[in-house]
Amino acid sequence: MEPISDHLKKDLAILFVGFNPSIRSGELGHYYANPNNRFWRILFEAGLTPRKYEAAEDTKLLEIGYGFTNIVARPTKAADEITKEEYREGREVLRHKIERYQPKVVCFVGKGVYQQYSGRKLVPWGKQNEPVVPGVIDFVAPSSSGLVRMKLQEMVEIYSRLGELI
Repeated sequence: MEPISDHLKKDLAILFVGFNPSIRSGELGHYYANPNNRFWRILFEAGLTPRKYEAAEDTKLLEIGYGFTNIVARPTKAADEITKEEYREGREVLRHKIERYQPKVVCFVGKGVYQQYSGRKLVPWGKQNEPVVPGVIDFVAPSSSGLVRMKLQEMVEIYSRLGELI
């Protein structure tokens, strides 16, 4: 299965970074395409989008300053299938993308994504005190996967803090 393409451009307001594509996203070629994933609903309810977008519209978010990538490009059923080598390579590639495109905020969709990227163990939700790439705000949000047991309203509250940063 082919990786899905990045949706990147210079000076994005927010670059959303996930672990890797789900099998469903890989099949359809769009971010957060699994029907159990709450990403698109969370963005809307957090006030980050004017309406609830569908996964098939992911490229349209570039128009409002939002981009997408993953720390690992290979689609899997679950993040625990990602190897240490894939994370090591992914960290380097992701850092280069962030340095090149200079988004205002990088939102890591899942605490584990940021832990893999930054090498930090204790990571609070929200804005991080020290960014990995100087001049870019690192923001940690919960994974929107349907496997995450956090209440939707708690997730929406955390994501809504992004609006204050942009």
